[in-house]
Amino acid sequence: MSSKQLDILYRFEKEKETKAAQQLQAAELDYQQNLQRMQGVSDYRLEYMRRLSERSRAGIDSATFNHFHAFVKKLDQAAEQVSIAINQAKALMEQRKRQWLAQRQKVQAVEHLRELKLKELAKQEARKEQKMFDEIATQQFIRRAR
Repeated sequence: MSSKQLDILYRFEKEKETKAAQQLQAAELDYQQNLQRMQGVSDYRLEYMRRLSERSRAGIDSATFNHFHAFVKKLDQAAEQVSIAINQAKALMEQRKRQWLAQRQKVQAVEHLRELKLKELAKQEARKEQKMFDEIATQQFIRRAR
């Protein structure tokens, strides 16, 4: 494979790595946002339960208690939905990380090939240069011998 072909392949694989990294970053952000949502729902539920406890001490009627209870049930359902979203976001994040790591390995492999190619080209250039010096030395020797 020529140097130009390796450079093109490198740029192509590097772009894919960049896209994979961006997708991983987006998945991580989504996961973090879902964790924050869960924290918010949990904090709100705790606060609501604290209010219910305070109002219960003061005495509340059954309709108000049922209203509190129904709302807490809705908060529990919301927490369950957020929990599902967290699990999905985490799975996607892990998948994106595996994809990024695989792409990173491809980029590193192409980088290694490029380095080998550059070393090979440097050796060829050194051989050409040495051959040219040998030729000059031979010609000078022949001229002196005459």
